[in-house]
Amino acid sequence: MPTTADFVVEKDKLQVKVTRVFNAPRAKVWRVVNDPNLIPEWWGPARYETRVDEMDVRVGGKWRFVHTGADGEFAFNGEYQEVEEPKKVVMTFEFEPMAGHVNTQTMTLTELDGGRTRMDVVVQFENLPDLEGMVGSGMKEGQFESYDRLDKVLEGAK
Repeated sequence: MPTTADFVVEKDKLQVKVTRVFNAPRAKVWRVVNDPNLIPEWWGPARYETRVDEMDVRVGGKWRFVHTGADGEFAFNGEYQEVEEPKKVVMTFEFEPMAGHVNTQTMTLTELDGGRTRMDVVVQFENLPDLEGMVGSGMKEGQFESYDRLDKVLEGAK
């Protein structure tokens, strides 16, 4: 059963904080969110096909995902800055059509009772216009849809 994510914008800290509880153990959540073969099944809105061009989950490793849809093709990229399996990833995030506007995302996975996992994501922006631009572009809706899709992948994953 999916749960609603919390989405909190803290303009004074230039942060967006997103929390979601998944009905799966932490090791499974870690495996699914870091598997390039499963990314296309859950990452981003369903109206886009997602292709993983690169995903080297290690400190200094790069990632690049490409969305293709009716409105064209556009990509996202970044670099892994910290990787602590199975609990934490820190990486940069850049939307290539708006190059130079880079944020840093920290994902922490916490084991909960009953085989559940809480995912906390903190997105740190460099300035207020970048934060407002990303939030205004539909970040909340996209994040929630991705997490709903991730729920379904977790249900089917071994």
